[in-house]
Amino acid sequence: MSNIMEQLLEAKPIKELLPGTVIPAVITKIGADAVTVDIGTKTEGKIPVIEFNDINEFSVGQTIGVFLEKLEDREGNPVVSFDKAEQKKNWARIVEECPEGTVIRGKVKAKTKGGLIVNIGVDAFLPGSQIDTQAPKNLDQYIGQTYDFKIVKINLDRKNIVVSRRELIEEERKEKRQKALSDIQVGKTCRGVVKNITDYGVFVDLDGLDGLLHITDMSWGRISHPSELVSPGEEIEVMVLEIDPDKERVALGMKQTQNNPWDNIEHRYPMGSQVTGKVVNLVPYGAFVEIEPGVEGLIHVAEMSWTKRINKPSEILKVGDEVKAVVIGIEKSNQKIALGIKQLEENPWEMVKHNYPVGAHVRGTVRNLTNYGAFVELEDGIDGMIHVSDISWTKKINHPSEVLKKGDVVDAMVIDIDPSQQRIALGLKQLTGDPWENIESLFQIGSLVTGTVNKITSYGAFIELPNGIDGMVHISQIAEGRIEKIKDVLNVGSEVTARVVKIDRNERRIGLSIKAANYDASALEAEIRAYDKLKSDQEMTNLGDIFDKIEIEHS
Repeated sequence: MSNIMEQLLEAKPIKELLPGTVIPAVITKIGADAVTVDIGTKTEGKIPVIEFNDINEFSVGQTIGVFLEKLEDREGNPVVSFDKAEQKKNWARIVEECPEGTVIRGKVKAKTKGGLIVNIGVDAFLPGSQIDTQAPKNLDQYIGQTYDFKIVKINLDRKNIVVSRRELIEEERKEKRQKALSDIQVGKTCRGVVKNITDYGVFVDLDGLDGLLHITDMSWGRISHPSELVSPGEEIEVMVLEIDPDKERVALGMKQTQNNPWDNIEHRYPMGSQVTGKVVNLVPYGAFVEIEPGVEGLIHVAEMSWTKRINKPSEILKVGDEVKAVVIGIEKSNQKIALGIKQLEENPWEMVKHNYPVGAHVRGTVRNLTNYGAFVELEDGIDGMIHVSDISWTKKINHPSEVLKKGDVVDAMVIDIDPSQQRIALGLKQLTGDPWENIESLFQIGSLVTGTVNKITSYGAFIELPNGIDGMVHISQIAEGRIEKIKDVLNVGSEVTARVVKIDRNERRIGLSIKAANYDASALEAEIRAYDKLKSDQEMTNLGDIFDKIEIEHS
């Protein structure tokens, strides 16, 4: 027994049993749950076995110091504690020998509000935030465990000690980090343990030093989440890509420990070679196909069909499809491969010049109408286009719907072919002769003609004449007197008789005069001379210019 205990026991005679003091007691029995002691009173006290660190060090008949809490409980038995006596004995020693900052060994006794109780000779408080580098969710796992702790605060007035395990762990890790930083080199491979997984990458423990393995450096192939390749606690091999000693940051790569699949890519997949792969992603402009892990090619929508217009790849493909394709382009520096699936089939446009030579008479179905023309399907996937300017020799067609509609079966003539641009130009008017080629045989200046008013403008009226040719009556040629509004005199659909006073073959214009219909030869000649003096650019605008510049007035 120590000198302190001997002095303590000698200083407390049996007759001076005071609660709150340490007194001698003799062990009379050691049971499975409790140790019975005799303190010299009529009844014995019992101490839980748990208060003794190693019960095998004690024996019956041995005198020990105990803390007297009460002389009698409700049953008349003294309440004593071996643990509190040890703590009272150890307090002075710890205060004297273990100042703040001292590292001391201790055993976790129990949970308490906000943390754990640790026995370091006396009870010390271990806050939850100081148990580990991250506050644990389950404190039960620490009870009964022995660790080293740092004394961070001693309150002499309250006889309270606060300890930390976290500070020791952080100091140890800092030392390990410094050592690891001095050992690792860029380009060196090493092994680490997966510590944490995020959406953007994996944190790897390199023996105390954390490194970031970004998702883009995990695999040469496409992955959606790091958890597809690694799991927490798994040991993996990585390569050091970058080191920042000041910030203690290390960038790691896992794919760099493997051969780059893009090396010698042009030899494995030469231009024109056929490949098989799986569709891994669809975008508005095409489909990405994995042809081997880490190597993807793009099938652009323009390379999916020779004849069909594919607006989006999902019209013919879906993710997971296995497809065959042809390599049509390689950019090794940018890690890009262009693929095509239409190249697996014969290009029907290569036979277009043979099947549809210029001048050929063809028949097809109107498939679509646009502002500038009509698309006519000649065969499956082969369309020709009739421009609005090639619909009629004599009429200005503003929109093809004036003459055609979807589903119409039409005859046309091939007027141009461009297989490289996949274009065939068709014409309707080319099937008939141009009436303006023989206009003099149809109309002569001074001749009397009859026609129907089909359009009225602010400055004149258009008269439909035989052979589908239109003539124009200027407002000054309708009547002898001044006319404010043509619709007051003429109506669309009215039949009129007029004289031909002007024929301009180059401009495809015929000038008419209603008021000259009843003139004699002399008056007609004078009217023709007067008409010739009109400024053609202002007064005799051709049909195309008229329709483009003004709004037609209907009666």
